[in-house]
Amino acid sequence: MLDAKTIEIVKSTVPALREHGLTITKTFYKNMFEKNPEIKPFFNMAKQESGAQPKALAMTVLAAAENIEDLSRLMPAVEKIAKVHCDCMVVPEQYPIIGKHLLGAIKEVLGDAATDEILDAWGKAYGVIADIFIEVEKKEYASRA
Repeated sequence: MLDAKTIEIVKSTVPALREHGLTITKTFYKNMFEKNPEIKPFFNMAKQESGAQPKALAMTVLAAAENIEDLSRLMPAVEKIAKVHCDCMVVPEQYPIIGKHLLGAIKEVLGDAATDEILDAWGKAYGVIADIFIEVEKKEYASRA
């Protein structure tokens, strides 16, 4: 679980995510595909080109920030996304790559507004969210076996 200060900091980023979320996710995908091209086959390039995937991720990150104190509210969406992840054969080892590039994109887009305190809080939040996805995906993979 996240401590109260981390929750407060993540929630404080909601206005910035509303304004810059799509730019953050577009930057995230661009940087990740350039620096970790081995991960590109796990993504739907048609949804990248149409902008659907960056928009969906921006909305997911915003929803996570808005509900960070009770992530169970996101479980219906997490379960749906996890099925897609399993269709694409996403594995837990990919989550640190994604986290690194997401935090990097937040810093790149928000600049000095993305303080060390904000990046640290989002790093902790991402870790919790990634763990939720990994657990749900583990159950999904098991149900498919």
